[in-house]
Amino acid sequence: MGHLIVQERDLSQYSPSLSSTSRHLSCSHQLCELGPNCKNLQEPCPYIATYDDPAANTSSSGFLVEDTLHLDSVSENATRRRVQASVIIGCGRKQSGGYLDGAAPDGVMGLGPGDISVPSLLAKAGLVRKSFSLCFDENDCGRIFFGDQGHASQKSTPFVPIQGNYITYFVEVESVCVGNSCLKQSGFKAAIDSGSSFTFLPTEVYNKIVLEFDKQVNAQRISYEGVPWNYCYNSSSQDSIDIPALRLHFLMNQSFIVHNPKYSISQNQKFTMFCLALQPTDLEFGIIGQNYMTGYRVVFDMENLKLGWSNSNCQDASDKTEVNLAPPPNAKSPNPLPTNEQHSIPSKHAIAPAVAGRTSSKASAASHHIPSLLHLTSSLVLLLNSCLFVLWT
Repeated sequence: MGHLIVQERDLSQYSPSLSSTSRHLSCSHQLCELGPNCKNLQEPCPYIATYDDPAANTSSSGFLVEDTLHLDSVSENATRRRVQASVIIGCGRKQSGGYLDGAAPDGVMGLGPGDISVPSLLAKAGLVRKSFSLCFDENDCGRIFFGDQGHASQKSTPFVPIQGNYITYFVEVESVCVGNSCLKQSGFKAAIDSGSSFTFLPTEVYNKIVLEFDKQVNAQRISYEGVPWNYCYNSSSQDSIDIPALRLHFLMNQSFIVHNPKYSISQNQKFTMFCLALQPTDLEFGIIGQNYMTGYRVVFDMENLKLGWSNSNCQDASDKTEVNLAPPPNAKSPNPLPTNEQHSIPSKHAIAPAVAGRTSSKASAASHHIPSLLHLTSSLVLLLNSCLFVLWT
């Protein structure tokens, strides 16, 4: 049994000048990759994050900052202690593309498997296992459980390496079922990415799903401008709409039922509609976004290289019986950053941040290149509008 370490508050933009514990990482720091933007070793370490998003030209650039993450630990006997851990923040000075259109208004939190992501640094400091879980509820609020490896009864599927490296949280989807119809040749690789508001599938698989969905749903299809989805339906004149379930099947007969595959829109009391919240992508892989993770506690376990999931209302933080705990942290606080390891990330897949807001007409852009001077963690990012951070120790 362990301690529950909680930060419960709305997050806002971070300013290093308002933090007494912030400091710039210099170009001489082991976690800074020297590049053309480093003129000497004493300068602040720069980052440039660009995404393969030609239409929007999404990018962020700035400097790396080290600061302290503060969390309160609550044990079973209600005693409290303060936990501090050093983390690295990419403090943006110049943004473009999707960042100017509402993407990640309060920033993004690096949650990927890279060495300088928040879960990796917490694990390296000895605070938690290299694992975390998150959940989203119907109100777009949620929780992060750092160190959580989930329940023994949860379903799971292994992460898939890309060219031998676990650069992001990829899984293998064997097939997709719409209602009682399981589609042939509907398998694909997918990145599980909370930084994407919505879900994207390879065009060939997408076409099979939407055609089958359209055949089974008992509502009139309509065209509607201002939304990114192609399959929308009028639900104004019907009291009961039969919406077919959407199920993803993984190895070992493990299935993931999408609790809410649609997006509802109410223009007025007389007109309501919904859309199948699914978009095609020209990429070879799909992106399972936040909307399809709603209603689950999703576990990203890098120690065991697997993705886990179980039903959750995002209020079940009290059950700690199945959590594998890390060794107790030492008395030193805050925990220092590693200084003797060179950080590097292969130039592979990256995903652009999600566009904020449930009514936005622009979905997040997908990319298949890691940012060029990537000092930020690769892949999974989380919009900083979550309500609760939890650290299992």
